[in-house]
Order: sequence, then structure tokens, then C-alpha cells
Amino acid sequence: MPATLPHPTAYFVLLAFCGLLGLGLLALAWRGQRRRVARALLGLVAAGALWFSAFPPSRQVAAARGQAILLTENYSPDTLRQLLRRLGAGTPVWNYGGLPTTTRAHSLNSLLTLAEQRPALRGLHLMGRGLSAAELPVLGAVPIWWHPAAVAAGFRSAFWQEQVELGEVLEVEGSALVPKAAAPAWVCLRAAGAVRDSVRVPAGGGAFHLHFQPKTAGLTVYELQLRQAGQLLAAEPVPVEVTTPTLPAVLLLTATPSFEFKYLKSSLAEAHYPTALRTSVSRGLVQTDFTNLPATPLDRLTPALLARYAIVVADAATLAALTAAETIALQAATSGGRLGLVVVAEVAALPRAVPGRASFAVVPRAAAQATAQPLTWPGAPAEARAPLPAQLRPAAALRPLASGPSQALAAASRRVGLGLVVVSMVPETCQWGLQGRAALYRSFWNRLLAAARPPAATVAAWRTGTRWPRPGQPLTLHLAAAFPQALPQVRVVSGGPTVRLALRQDTRLPEWSTAQFWPLTTGWHQVTGPGRTTHRFYVYPATAWAGPEQQARRLALAQQKSAAAPASVAAETVAQPWPAGWFFGLFLLAAGFLWLEEKL
Repeated sequence: MPATLPHPTAYFVLLAFCGLLGLGLLALAWRGQRRRVARALLGLVAAGALWFSAFPPSRQVAAARGQAILLTENYSPDTLRQLLRRLGAGTPVWNYGGLPTTTRAHSLNSLLTLAEQRPALRGLHLMGRGLSAAELPVLGAVPIWWHPAAVAAGFRSAFWQEQVELGEVLEVEGSALVPKAAAPAWVCLRAAGAVRDSVRVPAGGGAFHLHFQPKTAGLTVYELQLRQAGQLLAAEPVPVEVTTPTLPAVLLLTATPSFEFKYLKSSLAEAHYPTALRTSVSRGLVQTDFTNLPATPLDRLTPALLARYAIVVADAATLAALTAAETIALQAATSGGRLGLVVVAEVAALPRAVPGRASFAVVPRAAAQATAQPLTWPGAPAEARAPLPAQLRPAAALRPLASGPSQALAAASRRVGLGLVVVSMVPETCQWGLQGRAALYRSFWNRLLAAARPPAATVAAWRTGTRWPRPGQPLTLHLAAAFPQALPQVRVVSGGPTVRLALRQDTRLPEWSTAQFWPLTTGWHQVTGPGRTTHRFYVYPATAWAGPEQQARRLALAQQKSAAAPASVAAETVAQPWPAGWFFGLFLLAAGFLWLEEKL
């Protein structure tokens, strides 16, 4: 560290003051009658010590050539002492990230300053929390060796959906770190003022998987806690945006009056789905019923009629009775990605009108296997049982949706063109609702309808460049859309100034653009534009999720392709001032002795 040269005026003023002080103390000592020599020597020592307190002399100490140490938050002093012992006490040490200045380390406000003051830097030892991925490029190609801080207990990783629709289940999974010598701990998900789910983690840590179904829409922040013997070890925020889903319009088609379809229509109506039911009473005569939709003729399936709906649920008999024109309209809407089809199949081959029917081979089951069988699907209640008179033959093009015993396919989907077709072999699901198991009924049909729903139209989409945005650190925002004419804006949701984002268009893909934003506060932020597009993201406190962020920083550092730390480095000697505190202490001792001797 280069010494700071004093101002010439201050230098000579202090030199004159110390000289006059030494002469004055020498004169006073000589006028006394006792211990003249000792008092004179102590006076000179006091004057010299005061001078060296301001301008301490230098000494030659060993240092690693071209090496430096950068301290960040939560660094270990013991590790620092061991590193200085290995590299040499003269190796420069810098504090970064708001750490206080000490006698050993000097403050560093910007990494650019380090590159300017140490142009010959050939290696940097990073200690503590480390540097973010956005800060590493500032150091260029300088090799970096990280000595991370040890994490005693906390979360090593965590994943969850940052956006869920109302009615969906939020899943939080990851791994927790618990000391091996400690007792087992509990990972708890706290939401709406209470613990909603918890799981036991053994000593030494382990994986966890928690569930919770939000009850209200909006921006919310849940909390993931790690507890041990009633003591809170760690608590981290879990921000989630719960959105109100846009429900697709559903058209129900049945060849005969069926309580199964009537109950499905009532269930969808309770969930506020726009629903229409067409029941064939006799040849050329149909009965219709509408909920949350205006009444329209449903006699024939035409392209104009199918364009009003997103999903068609039909039984096999209805599809077998379609005319050639209706079949063409249905297949064109499905393969074009404008319509999803759910087929309630029978114990027979599917009608020719079903798009992609060749992949859905129906296999009858034995009479003993046609009775109530346990069914499984992700999130299915344990009491899911239903008759299964037939199953689908597994095929590479099929995606299983529900399974029976021995992995028998009870329901599956397949992509046809741009659309999706779902076939279900489970009959009489209305019995679940009649038996008071409405949650089971909704879970099954929500899975079928979600699998058949056509893909949403392509719109402008935003995403953040890092999983853990922090205040005071640059955040890259990525936009996938045509380059907008008006600049998007970002602001804090709770209130604050609006900042315009300067977009930079990708030279390889014109529909990709990036913008850099520096968040100043924590909490929810919202990006508006282009058009009516909005995107919300959460800025985490600086101390939140230290474990997962450490993994992210380790990955970013590994991508820098830094070499392994060498076993030995070239040594040199550098001039380093002696600690000024030693000389000031000597001044106090000498002055105190002179004062005490005068009083006695």
C-alpha cells in the first residue's frame, strides 16, 4: 500500500511543534533537582513518539509479488491470518462492500480503483461472501481464488414458482444444511400468518418439499423457516405472485342425456368457466345450456363456432356421428393450435374424427380389473379410485396424465400439430362429487383441461438475469418481443419514482433486448411496457438467501476459468509503516510518567 504523502505545511508545523515540545521538556527536566537525566530522556522520547505517531517509520516485510487480498462481508479473521502467514504480512489487504477500515486493511469503494492502483496484479484472493456475477467482469482476466465463509446452518438451495395461478399448488423444494452433531430440524413454510406445511430434516441436512395452495390473488411474500428444538435457525422470504387465471371457454358435447356431462357442466360453472353444453336428444334435435356465455346455435360444428371456444369435451359417440365437414373443422382447429380436445372414450377404438387417433390404442381390461381401481396423478388425493374397464397402450407420443395399477394408462395426451388431444378412459367421475369428494373430482378434471388447453398467444415477456436481485447491484432485464417504440418503465410497487429503461437490441436476434437496472430498495418492482405488458419481480435484502447465492457466485467464478491457487508464489519485500498506535502508546507512557513524577 503506498503511503500518503503529508501536506508540506502540516509536515513542518508538526515538526516544529515536536521540536519545541522536546526542547521545552528538556529544559524543564534540567531545571529540576531530581532525576534530570531520566526526565530529559523521557521528554525526548515523548516528543519523538508524538512525531512517529503521525509519521511512523517504514520497515521491510515479505509480500507475495503481484498478489492482493480482498475482504468482503462475513470473512473469517482466522483464515485471513493463515493467508497472510503464507503469502507474507506485506501482502496488501482491501476492504470491499462497506466493511470498516482497519489498520491492516484499507477501504475500497470500487473494483475499478483496485485495477487502477494495482496494474501489475496477477492474483486476487477473495474472502468472505464474494462478488456477484455482475462485478466479476470488472476485474478482467485476473485469476481469483475464493475463500468462502463457512455456513453453519441454513438453506443451500431453494426453488419455487415465482408466479402461480389462483387454485394451483405452490411447491417449494430445496435442501437445508444442519450441523451433523446437532439434532434434527424442521423446515416450515409460513403463509398468511400460520405454518402451512413442514417437513423434518435429519442431522447433517437434507432435501425438503413443501406445498401450499394460495387462497387469494396478488403479490405476497411467504417465509421459509428452519427450526431446531423450538429455536429459529434461519428465515428466508419466498415472494410469489398469485394471478387470477383467464378461464378458457369449454364446449361439452354428449350424444345422449348424461349425468356425467351435466355434473361436469355444473362443476365448471361453479368455477366460473364459460361453458356450453350440447346434448343430442334425437336425430337433428339438440338441447343446449349456457353458463357465463351468450346463447348461440350449437347444431353444427363450424369454424366460426369452434373459434368461440378453447376446449371441447366430447364423448366417443358424439365424435363418431360428426359429418365430414364437422370433422374437418374440428381437426383443423385442433392442429392449428386454436382448440384443445378432451375425449371421454369407451371400450372400443376411437372414432376417425379424433385427431392423432393412431397413437391412442384402447386395450380392454379383464372383468376383475374393471372394478374400482386406485388412480394416481401428480397431486392426486389418496382416495382416488374409479372403475377402469380399459386402458391406453403406452406409446412414445403419449404423455401420461393419470395411471392405474401397474402403470396402466388411464388418461394421456398427445400433441397434434400445434394443438393437444387428451383421451380419458375413466368413466363416471361424477360419482366422486356425489360421494362428497369434490376436491378429487376437481383435481382430475383440472388436470385434463390444463393438458388440453391451447398454448397462449405469443406476447412480450420479461425475465430477470439473476435469481436473487439485490439493492445496489446491477440487474439485467431481458425482453423477448419486437423492439418497442416507447421505452419501458420500472418502479417500486409500494411507491416511488419511475425509471425509464434504455434497451439494447441484440444484433443476432432482433426480438431480444436487454436493459440494465440498479434497484435501490428491496421489495416488489414492476416493469411496464411494451404496450400493456407488465412484469413483476422481487428485490431481496442483501443478507437473504446467502446459501443459494453462494452457489450462484461459485458458478459464476468457475465460468471465469480461474487457475488453481499456486502452492507457492514469488516473494518480494515491501516498505510498510510500523503501527502508529505503538508510538502513541509510548507517548502516553512517557507523558504520564513525567506528569506523575511532577506531582510526586
